[in-house]
Amino acid sequence: MNTQTIFLALLLAFSSSFSQAQVNIHIELGLPAAPRLVVVQPGIQVVEGFHEEVFFRNGWYWCRRHDGWYRARRPQARFEWVEVRRVPRALVQVPPGHYRNWHHKRRGPHSRPEAHRRAEDRREQWNEKRREERRDGDHRHR
Repeated sequence: MNTQTIFLALLLAFSSSFSQAQVNIHIELGLPAAPRLVVVQPGIQVVEGFHEEVFFRNGWYWCRRHDGWYRARRPQARFEWVEVRRVPRALVQVPPGHYRNWHHKRRGPHSRPEAHRRAEDRREQWNEKRREERRDGDHRHR
Protein backbone atom coordinates (compact mmCIF):
# COMPACT_ATOMS: atom_id res chain seq x y z
CA MET A 1 0.00 0.00 0.00
CA ASN A 2 1.35 3.34 -0.84
CA THR A 3 1.40 6.33 1.47
CA GLN A 4 -1.34 8.18 -0.38
CA THR A 5 -3.81 5.33 0.08
CA ILE A 6 -3.12 5.14 3.81
CA PHE A 7 -3.44 8.92 4.10
CA LEU A 8 -6.78 8.90 2.24
CA ALA A 9 -8.09 6.02 4.37
CA LEU A 10 -7.19 7.89 7.56
CA LEU A 11 -8.67 11.11 6.23
CA LEU A 12 -11.96 9.38 5.38
CA ALA A 13 -12.10 7.68 8.77
CA PHE A 14 -11.59 10.94 10.65
CA SER A 15 -13.84 13.02 8.39
CA SER A 16 -16.76 10.61 8.79
CA SER A 17 -16.43 10.69 12.58
CA PHE A 18 -16.25 14.48 12.53
CA SER A 19 -19.32 14.77 10.30
CA GLN A 20 -21.28 12.50 12.64
CA ALA A 21 -20.49 14.61 15.70
CA GLN A 22 -23.54 16.72 16.51
CA VAL A 23 -24.51 19.08 19.25
CA ASN A 24 -27.16 17.32 21.28
CA ILE A 25 -28.13 19.64 24.10
CA HIS A 26 -31.61 19.38 25.55
CA ILE A 27 -33.65 20.63 28.48
CA GLU A 28 -36.86 19.55 30.18
CA LEU A 29 -39.16 22.35 31.27
CA GLY A 30 -41.87 20.52 33.19
CA LEU A 31 -44.75 22.11 31.31
CA PRO A 32 -48.26 20.72 31.84
CA ALA A 33 -49.66 18.48 29.10
CA ALA A 34 -51.92 21.27 27.84
CA PRO A 35 -50.49 24.62 28.94
CA ARG A 36 -52.66 27.71 28.65
CA LEU A 37 -51.54 29.67 25.60
CA VAL A 38 -52.16 33.37 25.12
CA VAL A 39 -51.83 35.22 21.82
CA VAL A 40 -49.32 38.05 22.29
CA GLN A 41 -48.64 38.89 18.64
CA PRO A 42 -50.10 37.62 15.39
CA GLY A 43 -48.84 34.05 15.01
CA ILE A 44 -47.11 34.01 18.42
CA GLN A 45 -48.53 32.53 21.58
CA VAL A 46 -46.97 32.39 25.05
CA VAL A 47 -47.49 29.88 27.87
CA GLU A 48 -49.32 31.93 30.47
CA GLY A 49 -47.83 32.31 33.96
CA PHE A 50 -44.78 30.10 33.38
CA HIS A 51 -41.46 31.00 35.04
CA GLU A 52 -39.65 30.88 31.69
CA GLU A 53 -40.46 32.37 28.32
CA VAL A 54 -42.11 29.59 26.34
CA PHE A 55 -43.58 30.50 22.99
CA PHE A 56 -45.72 28.51 20.58
CA ARG A 57 -45.32 29.21 16.86
CA ASN A 58 -45.79 27.14 13.70
CA GLY A 59 -46.44 23.90 15.60
CA TRP A 60 -43.36 24.18 17.85
CA TYR A 61 -42.87 25.17 21.48
CA TRP A 62 -39.85 27.48 21.79
CA CYS A 63 -37.87 28.42 24.88
CA ARG A 64 -35.15 31.07 25.07
CA ARG A 65 -32.38 30.71 27.63
CA HIS A 66 -29.07 32.48 28.16
CA ASP A 67 -27.27 29.85 26.06
CA GLY A 68 -29.68 29.93 23.12
CA TRP A 69 -33.00 28.65 21.85
CA TYR A 70 -34.66 25.27 22.37
CA ARG A 71 -37.73 23.75 20.74
CA ALA A 72 -40.08 20.77 21.06
CA ARG A 73 -43.22 19.57 19.28
CA ARG A 74 -45.04 18.80 22.54
CA PRO A 75 -44.97 20.73 25.81
CA GLN A 76 -43.80 17.75 27.88
CA ALA A 77 -41.16 16.56 25.40
CA ARG A 78 -37.46 17.29 25.64
CA PHE A 79 -36.56 20.66 24.22
CA GLU A 80 -33.63 20.35 21.83
CA TRP A 81 -31.11 23.16 21.29
CA VAL A 82 -31.56 24.99 17.97
CA GLU A 83 -29.20 27.23 16.06
CA VAL A 84 -30.45 30.81 16.20
CA ARG A 85 -30.63 30.95 12.38
CA ARG A 86 -33.41 28.30 12.57
CA VAL A 87 -35.51 30.26 15.08
CA PRO A 88 -38.39 32.29 13.58
CA ARG A 89 -37.31 35.91 13.22
CA ALA A 90 -40.43 37.14 15.02
CA LEU A 91 -39.34 35.25 18.17
CA VAL A 92 -35.75 36.43 18.02
CA GLN A 93 -36.98 40.03 17.86
CA VAL A 94 -38.98 39.73 21.11
CA PRO A 95 -37.04 41.45 23.92
CA PRO A 96 -35.56 38.80 26.25
CA GLY A 97 -37.60 38.28 29.41
CA HIS A 98 -40.59 40.28 28.18
CA TYR A 99 -43.02 37.35 28.36
CA ARG A 100 -41.64 35.58 31.45
CA ASN A 101 -44.50 34.93 33.94
CA TRP A 102 -46.85 36.54 31.41
CA HIS A 103 -50.49 36.87 32.40
CA HIS A 104 -53.19 37.74 29.93
CA LYS A 105 -55.16 40.84 30.86
CA ARG A 106 -58.79 40.42 30.00
CA ARG A 107 -60.50 43.35 28.40
CA GLY A 108 -63.86 44.71 29.40
CA PRO A 109 -65.51 46.39 32.37
CA HIS A 110 -64.35 43.78 34.89
CA SER A 111 -60.71 43.62 33.82
CA ARG A 112 -59.44 46.27 36.21
CA PRO A 113 -58.84 45.24 39.83
CA GLU A 114 -60.94 48.16 41.13
CA ALA A 115 -63.87 46.99 39.00
CA HIS A 116 -63.53 43.53 40.56
CA ARG A 117 -63.45 45.04 44.02
CA ARG A 118 -66.55 47.14 43.34
CA ALA A 119 -68.42 44.12 42.01
CA GLU A 120 -67.38 42.04 45.03
CA ASP A 121 -68.43 44.88 47.37
CA ARG A 122 -71.86 45.11 45.70
CA ARG A 123 -72.26 41.33 45.92
CA GLU A 124 -71.27 41.34 49.61
CA GLN A 125 -73.66 44.24 50.34
CA TRP A 126 -76.48 42.36 48.60
CA ASN A 127 -75.67 39.16 50.55
CA GLU A 128 -75.59 41.09 53.84
CA LYS A 129 -78.95 42.71 53.05
CA ARG A 130 -80.45 39.27 52.32
CA ARG A 131 -79.10 37.89 55.64
CA GLU A 132 -80.63 40.85 57.52
CA GLU A 133 -83.99 40.33 55.80
CA ARG A 134 -83.92 36.65 56.78
CA ARG A 135 -83.08 37.51 60.39
CA ASP A 136 -85.86 40.12 60.51
CA GLY A 137 -88.32 37.62 59.02
CA ASP A 138 -87.33 34.97 61.57
CA HIS A 139 -87.85 37.43 64.48
CA ARG A 140 -91.30 38.44 63.23
CA HIS A 141 -92.52 34.85 63.02
CA ARG A 142 -91.59 34.01 66.64
